[in-house]
Amino acid sequence: MNDAAMLGAAHLHLSRQGRALLDDVSLELPRRGAVALVGPNGAGKSTLMQVLAGQLAPDSGGVTLQGRPLKALDVRARAQRLGYMPQRFEPHWDVTLLDLVQMRLADPARAAQVLAEADLQALGERRWSTLSGGERARGMLAAVLATDPPVLLADEPGAALDVQHRLALVQALARRGRERLVVVVMHDLDLAFECFDRVVVLHAGRVAMDGAPADLLHAPQLDAVFGVHFERIAVAPNTLLRARSLTSKDKP
Repeated sequence: MNDAAMLGAAHLHLSRQGRALLDDVSLELPRRGAVALVGPNGAGKSTLMQVLAGQLAPDSGGVTLQGRPLKALDVRARAQRLGYMPQRFEPHWDVTLLDLVQMRLADPARAAQVLAEADLQALGERRWSTLSGGERARGMLAAVLATDPPVLLADEPGAALDVQHRLALVQALARRGRERLVVVVMHDLDLAFECFDRVVVLHAGRVAMDGAPADLLHAPQLDAVFGVHFERIAVAPNTLLRARSLTSKDKP
């Protein structure tokens, strides 16, 4: 494992009911950068994020944070260094959004400022059960970022947002990658290749591809992983992907 890596995974294996969810996954993630984690359904993206966040223990292999085994850090130390935004979150109590932010701060008085900076002050006194999916996503992200953790792991943070807010969120996360490490599970391949510095492609629990977007975008292996034929459409300054079903001549 590279000592300079902020977050590292070494030979992660995790199985459930005889099925390998993660199969020898190794990654080294630097101290700063915006990394998109993509792959077809069932590839292991959310499972990998939970293991990296310390929410799931692998059967074998390990995760390091700033060179230390993640499992050796207590909950408080882990929370200070690593922010995790799960795909779905339900607090044990039906707290207000202001309460949720206050729980993460050493100085609860800062919570109102955090919500104001995220343009969420109007939602501060609303209880979690009354928030829409998009409001929950924005509120949860504000709560996770309140402590400015060196590492942010976000599992499909824009899934419940409309197009405008999803684009703004993804762009904001990518900008954060200039100063911190940000790893985001993405389903929108065009946004992943356009906004992120590095793309990791998972398939059947393994790392199938890993590199700069420009190096992966035109690779035939990308089509094979997703089981489609991608048309690459040049729309300056980007290339868009349009998926087509495989025809009989495309199939091996």
